[in-house]
Formats: sequence, structure tokens, C-alpha cells
Amino acid sequence: MTDSPQFVVATDWLAAHLDDPKVRVVDIRGHVLPASEPLPHYFNHQADYDKSHVPGAVFVDWVNEITDPDDPRHAQIAKPERYAAVITRLGIAPDTLVVAYDDANAMFAARMWWSLNYYGHPNVAILDGGWQKWVKENRPATAAVPAITPKPFVAIPNPAWRRTGDQVLAVLGSDTKLLDLRSKEEYDGLSSRAKRKGHIPGAISSPRQNYFDPNDGTLLPPDQLRQKFAELGVDETTGEVVTYCNGGVSASFGLLALRAAGLTKAAMYDGSWKDWGNDDSKPIE
Repeated sequence: MTDSPQFVVATDWLAAHLDDPKVRVVDIRGHVLPASEPLPHYFNHQADYDKSHVPGAVFVDWVNEITDPDDPRHAQIAKPERYAAVITRLGIAPDTLVVAYDDANAMFAARMWWSLNYYGHPNVAILDGGWQKWVKENRPATAAVPAITPKPFVAIPNPAWRRTGDQVLAVLGSDTKLLDLRSKEEYDGLSSRAKRKGHIPGAISSPRQNYFDPNDGTLLPPDQLRQKFAELGVDETTGEVVTYCNGGVSASFGLLALRAAGLTKAAMYDGSWKDWGNDDSKPIE
């Protein structure tokens, strides 16, 4: 184990640990188009990685590599064998600290954080401020692709980190809080990535932008995060909190923000609106 913080590492910390053999930097840059735009909506930034990245960083394609190609709700987490093959390629050992970064205010880095926790590797953090902050501070960058020795990885799902649509349905009307990390426009039913519009009954609109500093993309400090959640009626006395978005990406960031705020009774609905909104048996508001 390194001496890094639990959820985020600062750019100066990473700069000082670039040569640490127990640190693996993952570049997972990409972008998503608004739901109102024509398909496709999801893109990786492999070309940007090829031009320049944090020294020693390996690239992960969030669109294709860590998703399940057989699932119609695109962006669902890859099945264990597929996911394990990716992590094996990255040379991640049990004592390796993974530091993930992107260029989207940690949206995809948080997805990497969640997926590793879900599959049994909790030694992971995001780079606070991501690629933009790294570049703005004139930190080192390179186009060189590192030579990585693969290390066997066994992906063992931890159900505490993931909720299904049926599990969410079963707790509607209970003390479980549902946080909708999508845009307010999607929450209000003005646009949708599913065939139906709206939100899960009782869900609270909680756009992802509420939890990072718009000036530099860094995660808000724990006390500010707690205040944000308290304003939504979420605190240490709340029952379980379940985050969702469209396909589990922004929702991963919401879950990271909850955990960073010290609110540990939380999980993520990976199917999210693409699952719920396309299932006519599920109620909507």
C-alpha cells in the first residue's frame, strides 16, 4: 500500500510517485453527447492518449473494454472474465494502487474506481482535477506507451456495490434514497436515452456537477459534500442511498462523492435509466 488518500490523489502526489512500481496510472478519457443529440453518444479518447498522457499511464477504453457487448443497455459493466482480462493486461497486483484520470471531471475515472471496487480491488483513487489540471500545471507528459508485464487478476463481484432494477423496485417507498445523477432536463422528462422519459418514483434530482469544483474539476471537500447531501435529506441517519444515471457512469461519480463524504450506506444501480426506462413493468414519474 502507498500513503495516498483514500478516494483522490492530488497532482503533486502523483507527480512524486510516477516511478513507484506499486502505482498504476490509468488514462480513461472520453466524452458523452447529450441525450438530445443523435446517436452515437459515447466516445473514447484513445487518439488523445496516443498523442500525450501522464508518463507510465495505460489506456482503458470505457466504451468497449469494460462494458458488456452482449447487453443492450450499453455501458453495463463487463462480465467477470472480460473485466479480468483488461485488468490482467494492465499489470495490476493486489498491492497496486490504481490512479485513474480522465478529461471529463472524473466521470469515467469514477467508473474505473467503482468497477475495481465492485470486482475486488479497493486500492484505487481518482486523480483530482484530472488531465486538465495536470496539463495546466505543466506536469510531465509523453506519447510513449509503457511496457507492462501482465499480472493475473480474478474478478469477484461484490454485491454490496451494485443494485439491480428489481432490487430498486423492491425498496420504492422505503427509507432508501434514490439519487438521479442525470441532467435536470432528463430528470424532468424533456429528453431521454431510453424509450420512456422521466425518473424513478421518489428519486431526487442530483446532477453530477453539484459535487465538483467548476473551476478546476476537483472533488469538493468532504464537509462541502456532506452539506450538499444534507440539503437533499441524505446524512448518516439515512437508510441506504442508491445512485443512478443512464448507464452507471455518472452514478459511479455520485457514489464516490457519497463515500468521500463519509456516507458509506450507498450503492449504485448499474442498469440505471437505460434499464428502468426501457422496462414497461417499472413505474416512472
